[in-house]
Amino acid sequence: MKTGICNFSEFKIYPAKGIKFVRGDSKTFHFINGKVESLFFRKINPRDIPWTSVYRRINKNVSVETGAKKRTKKTQKFERSIVGASLEVIKQKREQKPEFRAAQREAALRDIKEKKKAAASTKAAAPKAAAAKKDAPKTTKTAAKSNLLATFFYY
Repeated sequence: MKTGICNFSEFKIYPAKGIKFVRGDSKTFHFINGKVESLFFRKINPRDIPWTSVYRRINKNVSVETGAKKRTKKTQKFERSIVGASLEVIKQKREQKPEFRAAQREAALRDIKEKKKAAASTKAAAPKAAAAKKDAPKTTKTAAKSNLLATFFYY
């Protein structure tokens, strides 16, 4: 809900309440009620009227609300183990030198390349096995079903 502020008393004006006055120079004034509007038109200074916010502020009659700052929790750092690696293993890896890690990475890449070569050589042998399968007689679906049914039913 959007609230306005009275130009004279500095009280909150809630929606659908108050009076708006537009002066000849197009300056708008918002008043909370007719009493405040009347005082404004009589050119009475709000600093002289005890119930206005301006008067209370000047004469220090305002209970200053020193809202204590909301304390934010500081994030605490925890070192926890990850699934598959204990905390000691993680610390050891953190203490490793970059050169050692680079050498390990290269070795792992070499292993992967070797596995790919091995897989490629087995794929080359695979077409020969597939050709051997093609030479075997094919059975249709209906023939396979009839063979299956024959195994379950006794005549």
